[in-house]
Amino acid sequence: MNNILSINSIRFVVLILIQVLMLNNINFFGYINPYPYILFIILFPVKSNRALIILSGFLLGLIIDMFLDSGGIHAAACVFIAYVRPVVLKFSFGTMYEHHNIKFSVVEFGSKITYITLLVILHHIILFSLEIFSLPRIIFVLQKTLFSSIFTILLCMTITIIFSRQPK
Repeated sequence: MNNILSINSIRFVVLILIQVLMLNNINFFGYINPYPYILFIILFPVKSNRALIILSGFLLGLIIDMFLDSGGIHAAACVFIAYVRPVVLKFSFGTMYEHHNIKFSVVEFGSKITYITLLVILHHIILFSLEIFSLPRIIFVLQKTLFSSIFTILLCMTITIIFSRQPK
């Protein structure tokens, strides 16, 4: 249990540092921003307490909001994906989720990409809708969501592939 706590604590700090120090300065074409800090919520242990992941998601988003001075939009988006995560897990992994035996390093690639894609798109829709908050600019919200989601998904998949442990 201590090992899982220390790994998640390190992941929390490292993802925040990467987001704040490096990736917040990236802005391709005015609307493509990567947000791989949500990998913390995506990779949080399945067997953990649901209130703990929602609280952790809130703290994660709040810290990012403090660095970006964005008024709570990251916290709202993180709490939302932390809240709907069990539904997305069940949709993506089916019976594996029902038995709580999901290990992200050994699940099939299709299920993993479905899971990551759904959470990233949900996060980005909430984030950019709250950021822009204008119905006439809905096309811009969708465009920003699409392109930022593609870039974030590619970055998240690359990080998970690089740092995944191979089963023995």
